[in-house]
Order: sequence, then C-alpha cells, then structure tokens
Amino acid sequence: MIIDLHLQNFRSYKDAAFEFSPGVNIIVGPNASGKTNLLEALLIIATGRPYRGNYNDAVQFDKPWARLEAHSPKGERVVKLEVIETGVRKRFNIDGQNFIRLALNRTLPVVLFEPEHLQLLSGKPELRRNFLDDSLEQFIPGFTQLRRDYRRALSQRNHLLKTGPSTSSQLFAWNIRLSEIGGQVVKHRLELIKDINESISKLYQKLTSSRIRVLVEYLPTCSVTNYGSDLLNKLERHTDLDYARGFTAHGPHRDDIKVLLGGHSAQQAASRGEARSLLLTLKMLEVQRLEEQREQKPILLLDDVFSELDGSRRHALTTLLKDYQTFITTTDADLVVHNFAQKCNIIPLG
Repeated sequence: MIIDLHLQNFRSYKDAAFEFSPGVNIIVGPNASGKTNLLEALLIIATGRPYRGNYNDAVQFDKPWARLEAHSPKGERVVKLEVIETGVRKRFNIDGQNFIRLALNRTLPVVLFEPEHLQLLSGKPELRRNFLDDSLEQFIPGFTQLRRDYRRALSQRNHLLKTGPSTSSQLFAWNIRLSEIGGQVVKHRLELIKDINESISKLYQKLTSSRIRVLVEYLPTCSVTNYGSDLLNKLERHTDLDYARGFTAHGPHRDDIKVLLGGHSAQQAASRGEARSLLLTLKMLEVQRLEEQREQKPILLLDDVFSELDGSRRHALTTLLKDYQTFITTTDADLVVHNFAQKCNIIPLG
C-alpha cells in the first residue's frame, strides 16, 4: 500500500503532493492532465520500473533532476532521477538505504492494467511475451536480471549478424550465451503457463457463467523438451540465414502463446466480449498469483480501461478491486464511481 506521494520535476508535475485511500482511488481529469504520469510515478515508487520501460522525458525539460517520495506502512521510499549525458541516472532510497536498482524483496507488488493489454489476444506476439515476463519479474528472484542478460546477448549477436559474415568467429560464444539464458527464460515461462492452466477455466467459467474450457499453449521456436540445446543447434545450423536476415530468428524473443477457447484459437474465433472476459480472467489470475507468491496484497493500477468494458465485466472487475488498494484513471468519474458501493477517494486533475 502507498499512503502518500510527493512529486518534483517529474513529467508534468513540477511540485505536487497526493494522499491516498487504502481502498479505491479514482484519478479523474481530461486528456493530457497527468493521469497516466501519476500512475507511472506509483509504478516507479513500487517497483523501480517506469511505465512501458522508458525513462525518456521523465525529468521535466530544462530541469537537472526529479524526485519521487512516498510512504508505505513499511516506511519511506524515495526515487531520484538525475539527467546525465547518457540519459537519466536512477537512485533509490528505501528506509534510509541507498540502491542503484531494486531487488525483488525491496519492491511492492503491482498489477498494471492498461489500454494496450486490451490487444493482448489480437495484437503482436511481443505483447503476449511481455505479459508473461512482466509477471515473472514480480515473483521470480533474478528474473529481471535474466531478462536483461538475454536482451543484451541478443543485441550483441544481432550486431554481429548485421556486420556480416566476417564476424563468424565471434558468433559461437554468443550462440552459447543466448541458448543458456534462453533455456532458463523458457523454463520459467512454461512453469507460469502450467500454473495459469490450473485455474483459468474455472475462473473464466465463473466470470461468464459458461462451461467453456480455456487453455493457454506455448508456441516455441525450439523444442521445449530441451530448449537450450535445441536453440544452440538451430543458431548454429541457421547461421547463414540469420546473416542474410540480419537478425536472430529463433529463441524466446520469437516465441508466442495461444489461448484456446473451447478448443478453438481465441485470437481468431473469440468475440469482442469473449476476448474482454479472457483478458479479465488473465489479469485476475495475475493478481491472485502475485498475492500468493509475495504473501501480500498487490497494488492495482488501471489506466483508463473501465470505459472499454460493458456492465457485466465492470461489475466483475469491481468485485475483484474491493479487496485491494486500487488506482483508476478516467475522464468520466461518474462512469467509475457508481460501480463502487464503498467510499472512493477522488483525485481531480486538470
């Protein structure tokens, strides 16, 4: 839980302070009033990660620094952002201790629900990969670093591929590195999907009052039986093709997931309503799993998604939110407020 927040020179906020309810907080204002910026500040304070992974322009133009300060029941949390030649340098202070980055045990669990998630089923495979990996980062110690290491190794290999076949002698070391890390990434993804499949049908059926079975399948570019070894083999065998393409065509960064609804691909066959219900089911499972793994209730951040749901799905989401500290952004407070019987904390912006 986050009790209060003070922002200085952060995005659209020169100097602003907020106090929050332990229940539902509704952030209301017109477009470009800073609603998403406030959610991003909460995300950074809790996890050390910016919204959509980018600190670009986080510090106000012509300002040398930004500061975010908050209090939780466990103490004070401060984030300092300093503009340097190469970008933005981050410093975290948790209860008087300084850190360059936040280890998992120093973060607060958060579930983010944003408009891009509404494209989870029909959008790019990257959205589905990120859904898995963002979730894993919140309860698997070291997964954030593992993900970072994989991206770095992939970037190095792709750089060699773009340089041309003259770099072939350097490629083998990166093939080994990429396959080792890739095998670990996929192992965690498969365990998460197995966990999801244990509960998803029951929760979807409860949400929709249907008897349809739901199943999530992993679509790998390599054999899941021994992913790392098979990836290394394919990287070696397809070297010439990768040089011709200029990128690495196999690995976790090319894998996908498929959701089956009643045995049919939801990406192709689900109605708009069914797709929304599947998405809500996945987000509810994320909340439940995170609470079980971290043994504390996550903070829920909903960025302008209420307007995208119909009455029954708003009701289902409202039922979930009542037990958690929740932050909801909207341009229309009435649309959200009447869904909650309990008192809401209204935060007007703009």
